[in-house]
Amino acid sequence: MKLIIVESPAKARTITRFLGDGYVVASSYGHIRDLPASAKDIPARWKNEPWSRLGVDIDNGYAPIYIVSPDSRAQVAELKKLLKQADEILLATDEDREGEAISWHLLEVLEPKVPVRRITFHEITKDAITAALQSPREIDMELVRAQEGRRILDRLYGYSLSPVLWKKVRTKLSAGRVQSVAVRLVVEKEEERQRFRVARYCDVEATLGGDGLEFPARLLSAGGTRLATSKDFDPETGQLKQGEARLQLDEPAAARLAAGAAASVPWRVTAVDRKETTQRPAPPFTTSTLQQAASGRLKMTPQRVMRVAQRLYEGVGDFREGLITYMRTDSLTLSEGALAETADLIRDQFGPEYTQGPRRYRTQAKGAQEAHEAIRPTHVSRTPAAVAGRLEKDELAVYTLIWNRTVASQMADAKLDKTAADLAAQVDGSELLFRANGSVVRFPGFLKVYGDRGQDTLLPAMQVGQAIGGEAAQAAGGIDVLRVAHAAHETQPPARYTEASLIKKLEEEGIGRPSTYASVIATIQSRDYVAKKGGALLPTYIGIAVTHLLREHFNRYVDVAFTARMEEELDQIAEGKRDWVEFLDAFYRGGEGGAGLAQDIASGLDRIEFPRIHVGDDPATGAPIVLRIGRNYVSVNVEGDDDRRATVPVDLLIDELSPERALDLITQRDRSREPIGRHPETGQDIYVLTGPFGPYLQLGQQEGDTKPKRISLGAKTDLSTIDLDYALRLLSLPRVIGTDPASGKPVRAGLGRFGPYVEHERVFASVASVDELFTVTLEQALDRIRNKNRRPVLRELGPHPETGLPLVICKGRYGPYVTDGKVNGTIGRDTDPEEITVAEAVSLLAAAAERAAQGGGRPARGRRVAKKAPAAGGAARRTAKKTAKTTAGSTVKKTAKKAAKKTTKKAAKKAPARKPAAGPSGTGTA
Repeated sequence: MKLIIVESPAKARTITRFLGDGYVVASSYGHIRDLPASAKDIPARWKNEPWSRLGVDIDNGYAPIYIVSPDSRAQVAELKKLLKQADEILLATDEDREGEAISWHLLEVLEPKVPVRRITFHEITKDAITAALQSPREIDMELVRAQEGRRILDRLYGYSLSPVLWKKVRTKLSAGRVQSVAVRLVVEKEEERQRFRVARYCDVEATLGGDGLEFPARLLSAGGTRLATSKDFDPETGQLKQGEARLQLDEPAAARLAAGAAASVPWRVTAVDRKETTQRPAPPFTTSTLQQAASGRLKMTPQRVMRVAQRLYEGVGDFREGLITYMRTDSLTLSEGALAETADLIRDQFGPEYTQGPRRYRTQAKGAQEAHEAIRPTHVSRTPAAVAGRLEKDELAVYTLIWNRTVASQMADAKLDKTAADLAAQVDGSELLFRANGSVVRFPGFLKVYGDRGQDTLLPAMQVGQAIGGEAAQAAGGIDVLRVAHAAHETQPPARYTEASLIKKLEEEGIGRPSTYASVIATIQSRDYVAKKGGALLPTYIGIAVTHLLREHFNRYVDVAFTARMEEELDQIAEGKRDWVEFLDAFYRGGEGGAGLAQDIASGLDRIEFPRIHVGDDPATGAPIVLRIGRNYVSVNVEGDDDRRATVPVDLLIDELSPERALDLITQRDRSREPIGRHPETGQDIYVLTGPFGPYLQLGQQEGDTKPKRISLGAKTDLSTIDLDYALRLLSLPRVIGTDPASGKPVRAGLGRFGPYVEHERVFASVASVDELFTVTLEQALDRIRNKNRRPVLRELGPHPETGLPLVICKGRYGPYVTDGKVNGTIGRDTDPEEITVAEAVSLLAAAAERAAQGGGRPARGRRVAKKAPAAGGAARRTAKKTAKTTAGSTVKKTAKKAAKKTTKKAAKKAPARKPAAGPSGTGTA
């Protein structure tokens, strides 16, 4: 029996369909081992070593200490069990560096005594698998070293610089080789916007008509001087750039020119320029361009589109093979077979005139080498219409995007005729020159695949010397000047990055790899360095503070060019042109290029001050207004006056924090020091205060460890409307509504952290408004409590494939969850419920049921299964792996105690230097 090992069970299932009885395909569920994640994971043998927290022996050739993760031990045991029956192992992980490294780790941990070969393929089809089996190879150790060097580099970077952030900004922060540069780009874009100065200008536009057409003509120049447009202004001064003269019109001047032009008919045609232009198709998708296109056209996040693409690659629904090629690539190449198949389809569906012969694109991305082919359908003949009924909504949308782009890339150019006509009007002895532009698509070419000929902007026929407007033109049925108007404009600040444009920037600069972009974008948001607002990325105060610190004291390590050079060196390691240990040593301990990270931190740490962010100046005193990062919250204060300080609400981002807004917060805090009155019964003062989560009422002052009573008012409450009577009403809460006849226990109404509620025996149910707390009846309160678990259904998925129970996604207090009525599985907050598939829902429920059986969760009935659950997709499948069946038909047992013990015994074993065929020398394992 030949044992084939891949990363995911979905990939394993699809490959199994192509093979006979002599093969068993099993999954490793991704990486089976990695560097220790925390101090508790470090084997006892190395805990006392000075370098142990890094998980890398910096004194012994940067040898990494690997451990088999607890989540992988049962699966490793299952693979070892299958290995005993195998006479050969075929490692069939993905064909990029990460896949090569997974194969090497499997070889190291499993220690097989039978022959081991490596096979690769860029699509999961029968032909591709057959070809791969016929041409096995050895593990490419240069690729492994490149991945390992990248992993160790990232560990040295993050575990060295992160403690600096803990000491100087806030605990639990992290620095990352790519993520910190990505955050810097977002911060510097915001700084660019803050430096921006608005410029105002006007233009003049005429509307003309003739031959049944209306078309615009814009004033180009006056008296021989071209009018200024937005690109002619310096964004940092708001003034016209130095150089060629431009005319900046204000509104009075523009109005005079518009009136004069309207009154000076007829105009004359002074030039007509016609030319044919060509519009070429874009190349097929790479990872980054797919993410950018899906973000712009489908409004999908990078992570979401990659999850969908992963499913299409591995095989979805009832398809017996993958629908697209490998989706982590920066290559633009298409195979000869794909080129021929696409050309045949174009001739059959669109006609021979739409073929362009095979177009071969050259990859422009720096260091491109991840895989061997662009992202394309495995069979172009499988059109979107043919698969429409067999794919889910997101899958069809992404597949259609890929299919269209692939086919269009091999079609003929679009041909357009463009016309520019110049029209002159004489006003007060000065010539005003207007220009009208038109275009006509003569041949749609590749545009036809998108169902679009392109936009025609038609102009009537015109000749030089022809009169425009006036009685003569009207009498001859010519072109008339219908109206002339002016419009005022303001220059706009540079656009903030979106997820798509940030990915594009990272790729242009050669930072990171295509396979990492989605996780980088997700990480900088989940760690609160960047926030998304209306599709745009804004830096948070934490992100700004971290960037300021790193840029000021460790600029080299967040420099775009330096980071790109490191990527190039990592590529050289993959090509065998650079020694990986020398590369790591130069980075960490220094060399000709600098002192090295360790020395830079040691020498610079004492000089680092807590970062402060300059918001503006107090107009009354001229004193700077600064923002400071506290242990838990962010505050602003007028420098030099500690009393003038206020907490910044958590939802107030940098785009809204002007000096005026900061002073308003300080003024509100000053006012809140004065009570709005006294409580008639206790005599305590009542205050209206503002904290990081919004305004609240407070009764009295804190005495020792005893906190005063506080009532939240809601983030949008107008504090000027809070008077003593209303405050006393709220402070009377919670109130007893009545007694439950069945239990004899009280039913209360109150106001808590999550808003107004009714409660009985510690069971809470929300009510619509604060006012309802004082009007709700006992019967209404009990009815709400009894029905509180009837959560709103967001989506119905259909029946469970095994039990037949209906699967639904509901809205819960802590986010959406999937349930079959017996078990609840929480969906990650960053996962759109609309993209959850039936298979992923089953995986989530299986993982939740296992946690419940082990005491880590609860059954359904409206109570959460566990505090946290993995996001759907790959993470969900990995979490559910202990209950999933392998394609060999063997179930991974829940505990696998005996086999897990054997795996654990090797956890403290550090391997000696290995032969080149086995891996980089000095590698540790556990």
